[in-house]
Amino acid sequence: MSQHWEGKVIVITGASSGIGRALALALASDAAKLVLVARDRERLQSVADRCQALGAETLAVAIDVTDSEACRVMVQQVVERFSRIDALINNAGISMWGAFDDIGDPQHFERVIDVNFWGNVYCTRHALPYLKQTHGRIVAISSLAGLTGLPMHTAYSASKHAVNGFFESLRIELKPSGVSVTIVAPDFVQSEIHARSFDANGTPLGYTLPDHASFLSAERCAAIVIDAMEKRKRLVLTSLRGRLGRWVKLFCPQLIDWTAKLTVKKAYRR
Repeated sequence: MSQHWEGKVIVITGASSGIGRALALALASDAAKLVLVARDRERLQSVADRCQALGAETLAVAIDVTDSEACRVMVQQVVERFSRIDALINNAGISMWGAFDDIGDPQHFERVIDVNFWGNVYCTRHALPYLKQTHGRIVAISSLAGLTGLPMHTAYSASKHAVNGFFESLRIELKPSGVSVTIVAPDFVQSEIHARSFDANGTPLGYTLPDHASFLSAERCAAIVIDAMEKRKRLVLTSLRGRLGRWVKLFCPQLIDWTAKLTVKKAYRR
């Protein structure tokens, strides 16, 4: 067991499943004090119970991160319970598949932006005064889709580009405060986010992507995130494809466009 996070107060959004759940369980083993945030109260409490069994003190808060006031109250609960915040992991997110031309109701697009971008902004805004007190850490779980466009993924990619721009700007502002900002941009991860994604009509897909078994496991992704948070890294890409793509895009952007189209065609088969 690592001693680095022992006694540290860590807020994790989107903690009821996927990467968030894996992060919670991994940090529980390090005896961190965990604040688990998600909408599904029952599933969230199940994760909290598991974390407590592993030795962590937990606080489960069921809210929608798109509600700024709910985020403020959540942070207040954290401070009342633990008196401090050492790290905020902005992990809550949803996904959407479908060509932009096919999106009938713009509210579907807006919902993705609300959760993936504004949820990050609201939680960060309210937690920031306390993170400054501890010279804490902010982690944003972004995506490779935040570094390059993906067809059939306009809303998701737009939201993640916004996340990257926000946190890269915030990092510069926070430099004098001692608060670090780490952006993690995973490739495809074995997570329920794919099955819970919805299409251009707002209908949940209800199934995992065809190559789901070959994706990075949520547990491995969580380990990468925790290491990056501990070392206060700026940007972490979880795949060789992602690391190479950053350079190829500079010199041959058309190749990246072609690769993105091919990748999505393979991943999203209807």
